[in-house]
Amino acid sequence: MSTQDVRQTVDVAVVGGGVMGAALATWLRTLDPSVSVAVVERDPTWSRASSALSAASIRQQYTQPVNIEISRQSLALLRGAADWLAVGDDRPDLGFQEDGYLYLAGVEGAQARREAHRLQCALGADVALLTPDALTERFPWLNVADVELGTLGLSGEGWFDGYRLLTALHAKAKALGASFVRGDVVAMTVEDARVRTLALSDGRQLSAGSVVNAAGPWARSVGAMAGIPLPVTASRRTVFVLECPTPLPRCPLLIDTSGFWLRPEGAYFIGGIVPVDAGDGRPLEPELDTFEEDFWPLLAHRIPAFEALRVVRAWAGYYEMNTFDHNAIVGAHPTVRNFYCMNGFSGHGMQQAPAVGRALAEQILFGEYRSLDLAPLAFERIAAGRPLPESAIIG
Repeated sequence: MSTQDVRQTVDVAVVGGGVMGAALATWLRTLDPSVSVAVVERDPTWSRASSALSAASIRQQYTQPVNIEISRQSLALLRGAADWLAVGDDRPDLGFQEDGYLYLAGVEGAQARREAHRLQCALGADVALLTPDALTERFPWLNVADVELGTLGLSGEGWFDGYRLLTALHAKAKALGASFVRGDVVAMTVEDARVRTLALSDGRQLSAGSVVNAAGPWARSVGAMAGIPLPVTASRRTVFVLECPTPLPRCPLLIDTSGFWLRPEGAYFIGGIVPVDAGDGRPLEPELDTFEEDFWPLLAHRIPAFEALRVVRAWAGYYEMNTFDHNAIVGAHPTVRNFYCMNGFSGHGMQQAPAVGRALAEQILFGEYRSLDLAPLAFERIAAGRPLPESAIIG
């Protein structure tokens, strides 16, 4: 849509061109090539986008069945990305490192970890429960003096190139005929319980049969334009890039009892810690002082080799945190009938985008979920005050 096109009408307008919006656009056009799709993105460089700043990874170790099933389906799609995201001869390689997640638990958290492990295994996840002796045998560089047990993903878990996934989804959606509109949605007109038009900051207007909020950390402001309150905040997280002189053989993505996380990244490591006060929409500046004060002591305790390290660099990004229950809000709104949400993933949006994009496209096109039932994540639980808490939130 050019600046001369003051008004345009499409079947589906998606607000937000990050990994969620791009995945949805790809699946809409895949499932129905006749549907017209416009994705409105205010910054096509993704300089502040959660997707571009993500430490992309995937796991099955969740505490809610719906999240385990989403990740199992996303796993299959990530493994097959070179096929379903191919554009001509370009078959994207996401560099998937399937080296697992390792959750550690002390005495207080051990029972909850055992219960989560039983649920995960019952739903087909390949996760092992390890005693301290078994942990030491696998990872001799790990201090387990205060560890009661650990759970390790033996397959189906690891990390990948999230930026490559984002660019591949954009390329595929465009190749399939979706349009990407540079602009900032500033208002919506709602009449007869439907969003009729989207107003852009430069005066253009977009009319759509369906409107999707895929605005990531800015989902709350987009929802407010339609009169829909969303409990989603832009929660800042800092990622540190570390160099350790001592090799850590077979290092998985480690989730410590204290809450910090760490994983290999090429010749380096990346990691972070839950901030004391992440705020809402704070400037994307790394909190460098938290490393020496908070992160390093915990890291050196768990992995003594990290007593000697070098901080190479750091960056900051946003979690789109659902403060209600740390779970996604997905699907059609119950009263604004053509407004759909895919918001509040609370740190696991990158890994869930392929499967969620497909399922929401099905609901928009066919009026029902077919590949994956996302009904537990519907907005109705927010309105009714019925949280579906996901306790396995990282960082």
